[in-house]
Amino acid sequence: MGKNQHVTKHENGWQVKGAGNSKATQVFNTQAEAIQRAREIAINQHSEVVIHGKNGQIRNKNSYGNDPCPPKDTK
Repeated sequence: MGKNQHVTKHENGWQVKGAGNSKATQVFNTQAEAIQRAREIAINQHSEVVIHGKNGQIRNKNSYGNDPCPPKDTK
């Protein structure tokens, strides 16, 4: 399983940053663009996307790998 990808505010817009990395993987003008790129990386690495709001608090998470807590319904 790869590193979780965090989408956070950056001085030049929004950044995608791997967990534990000191530098951004990529910087985008909009949060939507950053989320899309983080999703692509997470799918490839079977990891999770953690989306932060402008204030830095986590507002959403999406898992694209081996989810330790899968949903109980199988629909």
